[in-house]
Amino acid sequence: MGERDALSWLDDIADARRAAGLHRDLLARTPGSSLVDLASNDYLGLARHPEVLDAAATALRRWGAGSTGSRLVTGTTAEHELLESELADFVGAESGLVFASGYAANLGAVTALAGRDALVVSDAGCHASLVDACRLSRSRVVVTPHADVDAVASALASRTEARALVLTDSVFSADGDLAPLSALHRVCREHGAVLLVDEAHGIGVRGEGGRGLVHEVGLAGQPDVVVTATLSKSLAAQGGAVLADRRVRTHLIDTARTFIFDTGLAPAAVGAARGALTVLRREPERAAAVLDRARDLARVTGAAEPESAVVSVILGDPQVAYDASIACRERGLHVGCFRPPSVPEGTSRLRLTARADLTAADMATIASVLTEVLSSAVPTGASSAVPTDDSAARV
Repeated sequence: MGERDALSWLDDIADARRAAGLHRDLLARTPGSSLVDLASNDYLGLARHPEVLDAAATALRRWGAGSTGSRLVTGTTAEHELLESELADFVGAESGLVFASGYAANLGAVTALAGRDALVVSDAGCHASLVDACRLSRSRVVVTPHADVDAVASALASRTEARALVLTDSVFSADGDLAPLSALHRVCREHGAVLLVDEAHGIGVRGEGGRGLVHEVGLAGQPDVVVTATLSKSLAAQGGAVLADRRVRTHLIDTARTFIFDTGLAPAAVGAARGALTVLRREPERAAAVLDRARDLARVTGAAEPESAVVSVILGDPQVAYDASIACRERGLHVGCFRPPSVPEGTSRLRLTARADLTAADMATIASVLTEVLSSAVPTGASSAVPTDDSAARV
């Protein structure tokens, strides 16, 4: 009997993905690329800002290339603690705790605040990091329809668990729509639940001077509201943070596995995030500029009035969306291409992200390329033939 190839099933899966238009390729960026960028999450245009680069370089020289260990051993520097206090002050929270990524922040916060004696209620549109946090929480999980406050209230009213945690993005990453935070908080308070809000796409874009949607709707500093954030979007670096009541911070230091067992965030990233936050505080108009550019993108594509930096052009079939993204790239425009499992089947799209630093020349290129490409990209309702895992419903 010949030896069996234990990985032959991967070939079958790869073939099916290619046939369904769901194969992914890594496209390496090059320094000084001439492409106009509508794909990155560098909303404020700070990733190459001289002040941000200088702050990263200063931290690198002062503390070294790596943090050298977990935050509880050697991975905490004075730079980390300054960033935590500055972020908390900026969004109006009592305290902050920095993680190695936004993904780790969500996993750590949810698993530490949930548990076997808790109910977790999660919006169906939550980011994958919150979906995975639900799976690891050891809690009973109820996934409610997107932005359905009544469904959240019903889940909380019928709970038998001692505690409850409600999860939502503030700005949903695929469609760019806003969560009904005020209504969700009222329901949470009525039922003694904690509201955890992922502000990954809100900070730097929504609220006074980019302080986020939680701040905008008047919930900043509420003890029953926990904010998670990433440093890799508006703050142009890498890493994540939990911004909350000081008791939450203390609890996470003691119990959050992605904090306790992960190497601390590299000093250069910490320095870059501090530099970006300094620029945003001094130039709060950058946040308004993001929304202005997003409205320009919506007018070019015929999309609905945007509420965030995200403008989605839904094309339906994943191959149609992918081909359109390549056509844009060949004409000098880099756009995001979202296909299952990032979005539900039948809603593959071009995801365009506005940046505060887009120039008039950039906008002229964008309008020319998108008009040409979209005129030949026929939207369809086709769906994938490959099973995908695109929602928290399978927790």
